[in-house]
Amino acid sequence: MSQHPATGLTHRLVPSPAGRTHVVEQGSGPLVLLVHGFPESWYSWRHQLPALAAAGYRAAAVDVRGYGRSSRPAATEDYRMRELIADAVAVVHALGERTAVIVGHDSGSAVASNAALIRPDVFRAVALLSVPYAPRGGPRPSTVFASMGGDDEFYVSYFQEPGRAEAEIEPDVRGWLAGFYAALSADTMPAPGAPLPHFVSPGGTLRDRFPAGRLPAWLSETDLDVFAGEFERTGMSGALARYRALDRDWEDLAEHDGAPVTQPSLFIGGALDASTTWMADAISAFPVTLPGLVSSHILDGCGHWLQQERPDETSRILTDWLTMLPKSAC
Repeated sequence: MSQHPATGLTHRLVPSPAGRTHVVEQGSGPLVLLVHGFPESWYSWRHQLPALAAAGYRAAAVDVRGYGRSSRPAATEDYRMRELIADAVAVVHALGERTAVIVGHDSGSAVASNAALIRPDVFRAVALLSVPYAPRGGPRPSTVFASMGGDDEFYVSYFQEPGRAEAEIEPDVRGWLAGFYAALSADTMPAPGAPLPHFVSPGGTLRDRFPAGRLPAWLSETDLDVFAGEFERTGMSGALARYRALDRDWEDLAEHDGAPVTQPSLFIGGALDASTTWMADAISAFPVTLPGLVSSHILDGCGHWLQQERPDETSRILTDWLTMLPKSAC
């Protein structure tokens, strides 16, 4: 355990099924577990950690397995949803707690919703950022993704072959991340009508469609250094393995086909985020799929990285929601 008095952050490495999970925490009170998405780290919650601590909560942001200082198992099957849920449960217990509120962004939103679905005894409330809950169902994910884009290739399909995306990203991690973050940020994303950055042209790369030359307003050079430094040290395979395990999730979660998440819940999306617009039907289905929904917010003029693009607003919505939860949910 290491403490950083200047920031009030405490870094821990705790035992988990992954091996060890890196946790950064601040504050005391009911535990709120923060789960990041791709391609990020605990650092994406840097604004929410002090805000939640100031509101009377113990905020704990993890590096998901395969990222940052957490362990990086070698096998793709080790990145299945059930394994990530087991890590989340282990972190709660390692921090001396029996229950927690879980909050996830992007792929971390899927971890959070499925953790609440499968372990309601541990996760008594759930907040989903950017990616709405969509119950397991329908065709195998790889089949769905392969049918998208016509002649172009959807990014999830592009990520499937081990080594392929790594060959694009790893020679210039910092530059690739800068372009990826910019492509999905409100102030730097491609103009309407431009080729979508979620697809790869035949023979091309994802980076071909990224904007270049300007960082989004929320991302400083120092912030980019933090994100890039971790991936330069670890490589990208651990982060990409999550996408390569999606078909295994579809098999593993068959018994939960169509199942709702019933705990008190929250959704926050960005109005300019493809995760919000492409999954509008999932949001419309919340009365059935999230019957415990307390509130849902679409942030005007906001892109994908909402807790960083709109840190104060996101933190306020989270803390307001937390204060409305019954004591039994915290």
